[in-house]
Amino acid sequence: MSDTEGDNEISFPVKFLGRVEVARSDGLQILSEAVQSLKTPDQFSSEKAARKSKVHLFLSLSGIDILENKTKFLLYSCPLSTISFCAVLPSSPKVFGFVARHPAADTNHCYLFQSQTFSHVLVSVIGDAFRASKKEESVRGGRDLIVEALRHKNKMLQRENAELKRRLDRQTDV
Repeated sequence: MSDTEGDNEISFPVKFLGRVEVARSDGLQILSEAVQSLKTPDQFSSEKAARKSKVHLFLSLSGIDILENKTKFLLYSCPLSTISFCAVLPSSPKVFGFVARHPAADTNHCYLFQSQTFSHVLVSVIGDAFRASKKEESVRGGRDLIVEALRHKNKMLQRENAELKRRLDRQTDV
């Protein structure tokens, strides 16, 4: 996760599982169906070819950008105004996704991701950004959102660090 001062955005490294066209714009059932769709091989879908690649998910008060990890090539850009639903998949807590309306076509797409530790935090932060954009908060509100996301990440890293120290201590005692 990074914080870009001028743009009030944060980024998370995640694994992009794919993008699937969906019939409805919200609901956990949509996420489940989209995951199932990705598990079914489809040789004609170019959208599924890029799945399971590392990406950076950039979140700002204007939208979500998905950039390829190595090249920083912009794969998708979704304005927050087009996002109708975001959640963690209950059956797979590391998998989360959001549904966004295509800006030019009358279709909805579900974007699916996997994160080892940040799924719930990301969904919460995306929800906060969505609410903040609806309220048209000032730049101060945007800074609060970023500070809160950084606090979440800091707590998670501190827990991970403590666990690694415990493991190391156990190994050196043996």
